[in-house]
Amino acid sequence: MNRQSFPRLAALCAALAASALMSACAPLLLGGAMVGTSLVVVDRRTSGTQVEDQTIELKSLTRIRETIGDRGHVNATSYSRMVLLTGEVPSEGDKAAIEQNIARIENVRSIVNELAVMGSTSLTGRSNDTILTSKVKASYVDAKDLQANAIKVVTERGTVYLLGRVTEREADRAAEIARGVSGVQKVVRVFEVITEAELADLQPKQTK
Repeated sequence: MNRQSFPRLAALCAALAASALMSACAPLLLGGAMVGTSLVVVDRRTSGTQVEDQTIELKSLTRIRETIGDRGHVNATSYSRMVLLTGEVPSEGDKAAIEQNIARIENVRSIVNELAVMGSTSLTGRSNDTILTSKVKASYVDAKDLQANAIKVVTERGTVYLLGRVTEREADRAAEIARGVSGVQKVVRVFEVITEAELADLQPKQTK
């Protein structure tokens, strides 16, 4: 690793650490800045919605196991109570059954079903997807015109899915950056688009 890589790696580690802190202490850090750094901890969902999303994901995993057992590889990601389904299932019937069962979970408002009817990917393929996710997140940290922690990245078979509450400007920029990452085959925007005025209301208030 050359010396120029260290600042980028350090920034990525800081972002991941901030994300971990957010998961554990959302009510304490929500909408605030981490003391001693310039990195703003951003999750544009309310703390209540964050808890709902975590609960939906846990219940979704249970429904998936009940529906197909170990026949397939399915991930469920909830953001603002919208569930993104990614992975592989053996049949169209399994794909439809999983969506129907998850739709019955309390507080789920919509489902984006991106399941592919095919054999499950290999561990190598999934590892490559994990690496791509990390590379996209690192690119967001490098960018000076995006709040990296406001965008959730999910990668499946080289396709990058982007979630979050963002403006149209941010959505375009995030998609542009992701498309420029080596190895990314396709970018799918699953954003909840908000106005610039709504974004301004979500920003941490500066204290004098």
